[in-house]
Order: sequence, then C-alpha cells, then structure tokens
Amino acid sequence: MNEALSGSLPTPAIRPYLLTLPARSRPALKSQQPRCLWLTGLSGAGKSTLANALELHLHQFGLHTFLLDGDNLRSGLCRDLGMAEACRRENIRRTAEVSKLMVEAGLIVIVAAIAPFRVERDAARGLYRAAREGRIKDFTGIDSPYEAPLAAECRIDTDAVELDDACHRLATFLLKK
Repeated sequence: MNEALSGSLPTPAIRPYLLTLPARSRPALKSQQPRCLWLTGLSGAGKSTLANALELHLHQFGLHTFLLDGDNLRSGLCRDLGMAEACRRENIRRTAEVSKLMVEAGLIVIVAAIAPFRVERDAARGLYRAAREGRIKDFTGIDSPYEAPLAAECRIDTDAVELDDACHRLATFLLKK
C-alpha cells in the first residue's frame, strides 16, 4: 500500500459540503427506492454472473441500476491496492463509499466483490491452484480468511440454484424491500 493510503501523511481539515438538493429528490425523480445489494462469497461462486443477470432483469422493469464488479474496481479505482489484509480492507471501504454515493444518487446498486463468469470460474480454479502452490500470496479462501456474513438478508447457493431462479429470487427480495 502506498504512503498516501497508510495514513502517514498529514490530513487537512475536511468539512463535507452541505448540498442544497434534498436527498429524497434524486430517487423521487427516478420513481424508485434506492438500495445497495451486495453479493459476497468466494471466487468462482457466480456472484458476477448473478449480478449481471439481476441488473438486466431490473432494467427490463425500467429501474435505474449500476453494477459494481470487484474485478472492474480492481482494474480502475483500486488498481493501486495489493492483496494484503490492509489493502483488501481499503478495497472494500472504497467499494462501500462508491456504493453509498450511488445510492444517494437514487440508483439501485448491485455489488459483486469478486467477479468470475464461467470462463473466469475456470480461471479462478487456476488461481486457487496457484495459491495452494504458494505462487499467489494472501488469496481469499486459501491463506487469507473469508468470513461469511453472520446474518445475510438473503442467501442463494449458486451451486444448487439455476441462474434464472437465483435472479428471480434476488429481484423479488429486492423489490419487496
């Protein structure tokens, strides 16, 4: 992690600017209730595939969405971060901050923190093999822990449920909220 992220540089006094437009105005304009749905799990679980299908499904209903994919964030906003524990925490913090801003903008935000599609799931198997052989350090699920949510609001086992069914379940869950 670079020096700017380590907290060793002095931080000037920061005062958030108070915005004039009321927070309720943005979602009202879109006629929807903003939300953040965070899909989590190990690499290769199908989070990105499900998130993508869900976004397409919600779009068909005229809902304003945005998908934040972990790999996409890692190749842009978080490309300066490694895989050490402090960097992973910073990665999640940035993802949460971007999600929060998008929800404030009135969007339904879908976050998939790790992003394998079918081809990527095959690649993920290679990543796990490389991690088990010690060629990749601090890999989640191998030599770095993955702590499952204690009280997930919705749980879908992507190994046991077809994509269309999982997408329908998530959309129903999201729209009932």
